[in-house]
Formats: sequence, structure tokens, C-alpha cells
Amino acid sequence: MNREDLVELLNPESIDLLESLPDWQSGSDVVRTVSRLRAAGHSAERIAVVLSQAKLRKRAKAKFGEFAGRMLFTEAGLEQATRLSVAAIHAKRFLDAKVSRLADLGSGIGGDSMAFAALGLEVTAIEQDEVTAAIATYNLAPWPNARVLCERAEEASIRDFDALWLDPARRSESRRFSDPEQWSPSLEFVFELSKQLPTGVKLAPGLDRDLIPDDAEAQWISAEGTVVELVLWFGELARDRVRRSALVIRDGRSNELTSSGDSEDAELGDLGTYLYEPDGAVIRARLIGDLARSLSANMISPDIAWMSSELKVDSPFASRFKVLEVQGFKIASLKKRLAELQIGELEIKKRGIDVDPAQLRESLKLRGAESATLILTRLAGKRVAILANREQPEMN
Repeated sequence: MNREDLVELLNPESIDLLESLPDWQSGSDVVRTVSRLRAAGHSAERIAVVLSQAKLRKRAKAKFGEFAGRMLFTEAGLEQATRLSVAAIHAKRFLDAKVSRLADLGSGIGGDSMAFAALGLEVTAIEQDEVTAAIATYNLAPWPNARVLCERAEEASIRDFDALWLDPARRSESRRFSDPEQWSPSLEFVFELSKQLPTGVKLAPGLDRDLIPDDAEAQWISAEGTVVELVLWFGELARDRVRRSALVIRDGRSNELTSSGDSEDAELGDLGTYLYEPDGAVIRARLIGDLARSLSANMISPDIAWMSSELKVDSPFASRFKVLEVQGFKIASLKKRLAELQIGELEIKKRGIDVDPAQLRESLKLRGAESATLILTRLAGKRVAILANREQPEMN
């Protein structure tokens, strides 16, 4: 979004038009909407920015729920924004640390600051891009304890704050930056700040682990099965004797596995009645060994994150599959067996085998009323196809 688009969007008539539109549709519905708005006398520029916002609002519901319906967005801002449910958990950590005045350096569209302000923190959102800062100002308008400053994080004064939150910009509207020194602010600058005040830093979950400082608590977070971020906590915000954490959020519940460091690998063993697949946050945090031992499970192959047990255990940190049968991974024999079992709906999971699931599915020519999960992995160094049933947890 450029400055001209922003000026058009913030026109009261454009805001009123945006609020009057139904949920974003596609195809012919949008064509009809454009025709109707043109007939009503709206300019092409207004129609373009308003419909763009309507589309972004629909996408934003996955992160912001009903709040998305009163927010404004940029493409890059929405892409990098924290899910509101996750931001609320971060806000509680600041509250528990007795923080009252917080600077959100590199606030983007203000998603994190919304959660901080909603829990009563006095928040200053600092964003260097004037368009993004204006969007953040609009989004934070309902909270009198939040303000926005348009300036560079590197030039902001931090003397009036109790703690800092940073989410370095890792992309622009057109490209991503893989080099941490190209981020805004750079990772080196972020780590220098963390030596001055208690600090939380949101980063991509795939960050090179060698870049994580020894004094940081590293918390990988997954939401509804997807690893969404890594947060590094410093100073009073880091918990005693916790250096690795996997926080798993699913169906409104959060569960956490913590450790003072990477866990030791679990022992290798045979394939049992049940297979367990660790949540991605557990894998990223390298807490697979601790999880395996809690499930009385063993690993089935070196360096592959599948564990197995004869015990049926519910865990918020792993999905469970009941093994039906095992065969060598040969497409022809697998196709024949699936046809015999009349399996027409097949979930395909792979670890340790280089195969394209979409191409494999096409080759299998599935037909039938039954369903199953196909797990492609290695046992004793050999490629195998494990047919299994995914089991739902029996948790209250």
C-alpha cells in the first residue's frame, strides 16, 4: 500500500463503504460488486482500496477472529502479524513480570500492541513506515492506553519503559530477507537492546539455532497444528531453568513442554501398536526425547521424529496413530493393497523418504468408501509404508 492508497482508504466515505460491504467473495460476486459501486459513483481508486481491504479482512479472521472486521491491514503487515490468541499469551507474561510500560519496537500494523493494551499495559507502538504506522494508529484507536510513534526502532528512546517487545520486519511488500542483518531492526541491534531491559523477541520458527544466545529462553509456538513463531525471552521475562519450550495451542487450550536445554534422544526400538508424531513445536525445540519418555515410547529410526509404543496415551504434544500393517514402499504393491481394502480417502505423511504426496496419490488411483493414514518412513534403514488409523484423543 502506498501513501496515495492510504489517503484514499482513510477518507470517511471509504471507511463507510468498507463497513457496508458484505464478507469478501470471489469471482462473479466481486464483479457484480464492482459494477454496483461504479454505478453508485465511486471512483476506481476508492473501489480498489476498499475491496483490497475487504479481502485482507477475510484472510485476517484466521489470526484476529471478529476483531478483523474493524481493522485495517497491509499485505506485509498481515503476513507478519501475530495471532491474537498467541499475542494474549505474550501479554500475560509481561503482566506476570510486573511490567506496566511497554515499547513495541517495529510494531507493524499493531497486532501485538492490541493484545498488550487490552490486558491493561501502557503500550507505545513504534513503527518507522508512515503508512504502516497510520494503519496501526487506526487499529489501536479503541485503547486510550496505546499510542503510536512513527520513527525507527534504532532511534527510539527506551528510558521511559519497563520492558521491550520486538518483531523485526523480515519482509517488505515484495520480498523476504533471509539475512538477519537485513531485518528491521537487525538481530544484532535487538540482542544489544535485550541487555538493557527485559525483552521479548518474535522471530521465525526456522531461525538458525546457532544464533540463539545462551541466556535466552527459546519458546517455539504452534497454533492448530502449525508452528507459527519462535519467541526469545530475556532478563526477568525468561523463566528460571527454562531454556527450551514448546507451547502448543489447539482448540482454545494451551499446553507447554519445557526443559533446561535440548533433551537427550530416546532409545531406538521396534515398531509397536501405536505411532506418535510430535507436534512441530516439540520438534523445533528438540524436546522429542523428553516427550518419548513421557509416553513410554521409543524412536523407530535415527533422526526421524516418529516414536512408537505399545501403550495408548493421550498427549497434547503428539498425534497418535494405530498401526494396521507394514510393507516395503513399492507403489505397485501399495496400490494393490489399498484397492483390496477399498480405501478411497488417504492421508499421506512422510518423514525420511523423498516422495511427492500429490504425485503418489495420483499414482495410487484411490477408490472406495474406507479411509486410512499412510505413513512413509524408514525402519532399520529400509523404506516402508505403514498403514494406520489416526486416533482422536479422549481428553476431557
